[in-house]
Amino acid sequence: MTQSVWRALERELLVFVRTWRGSAFTAVVQPVLFLLAMGIGLGGLIDDGAGSASVRLDYLDFVAPGLLAASALLAVAGEALWGVMGGVKWMGQFKGMVATPMTPGDVYGGLVLSAGVRAGAAAIAFLVVAAVLGGVSSLWAPLAIVAAVLLAIVTMSALSAYAVRKEDDRTFPLIMRLGVIPMFLFSGTFFPVEQLPEVVQPIAVLSPLWHGVEVARDATTGTVDGWTLLHVGVLVAIAAAALPFGVRGFERRLTP
Repeated sequence: MTQSVWRALERELLVFVRTWRGSAFTAVVQPVLFLLAMGIGLGGLIDDGAGSASVRLDYLDFVAPGLLAASALLAVAGEALWGVMGGVKWMGQFKGMVATPMTPGDVYGGLVLSAGVRAGAAAIAFLVVAAVLGGVSSLWAPLAIVAAVLLAIVTMSALSAYAVRKEDDRTFPLIMRLGVIPMFLFSGTFFPVEQLPEVVQPIAVLSPLWHGVEVARDATTGTVDGWTLLHVGVLVAIAAAALPFGVRGFERRLTP
């Protein structure tokens, strides 16, 4: 990793330090509100022991790691689409960055890394709140932060690679409505995917969010095993596949 990538990361983090209050609601406050409403409010109406098909959990224990993982996806998705469009076209800061010794790949790498760092910070804050509320029951819980970081990296690397190739944002709302939001609802965040119709279950299992949710839930409930490592491996593989695609896209769009 070149020094310029670290400089790009530094730039993104400096911007975040000055603007974090605007993103705190989406990254931390909103997930905590969901946790209070779904985990404690709705959870109080659900029989004790409701949870996954194989492990009986209180609903708060079940939904907390799901929300932790899903919040990483939701917090990054919009930035990966509209933020990148702004950087290359509307505000043009990426063009200014490549006028320095930074390459387009450095800019992309800084974006991806900053998404992971910010997701990790938000996940720590959420995990602390979830633990205080009683939604964390294992010393493996910090591993859930890894799930949030990987999901943020996957989301930023894939969606920004798509966004940088577009001339306008007309398709972005469709991606959010038909891709991101359904993933949020049907990837095991609020209920096990086994509750879905059998024909839909394979689609849910293909979702990166499902793998992230499984890692986070295994961590917070202390059921870490070989399957957990497999889920981590899938997320790493998706990111590895998306990164070259993103580098090429940024190079084509930002190279003079």
